[in-house]
Amino acid sequence: MNHHNAPQDEPAEHLRFAAHLSDLEQVSDADEADLVSEVLTDPDQTMAQSAVLRHLDRRATDIHPGPAYEPWAEWMTQVTARHPVLTRRLQEWSLFRAIALGQSWRRDALLESSDWLQLKTAAGPNTEAVEVLVEHGRTKRIRNTARINLTQSSRRSAATQRIHRP
Repeated sequence: MNHHNAPQDEPAEHLRFAAHLSDLEQVSDADEADLVSEVLTDPDQTMAQSAVLRHLDRRATDIHPGPAYEPWAEWMTQVTARHPVLTRRLQEWSLFRAIALGQSWRRDALLESSDWLQLKTAAGPNTEAVEVLVEHGRTKRIRNTARINLTQSSRRSAATQRIHRP
């Protein structure tokens, strides 16, 4: 038996982090804002914001393509207003959503965004955004991901055209 992994040896903030994640995964839509606010009162702000960031990413991944995203993002932005890291992530999710859904977006907003958003967009379906990142992505990894995505997209398109020829 490994005594190093016993719960009593786990630091209190690790236990709270796990509890916050569990609570956030199970929260109802009606109670979500209150729970996020409560988590953000934890004395360990780095841990609390990390738990909420994971929650925001999980929820946004699930709902960003649909109409429920916009009111949710507005509400979460109000709840997280005093936490710049969290509000920025919500702004970037909104930009990612616009790009992914082919809505209006600004090139400079993409280029000023975090590595996280640029990498996520580089792997996404919007050819225009991917082309921007091939040339101007902040890191080599982002530019390479965009280049590979563009190459694979071109191959898929060419293969589809060959299949659908009469």
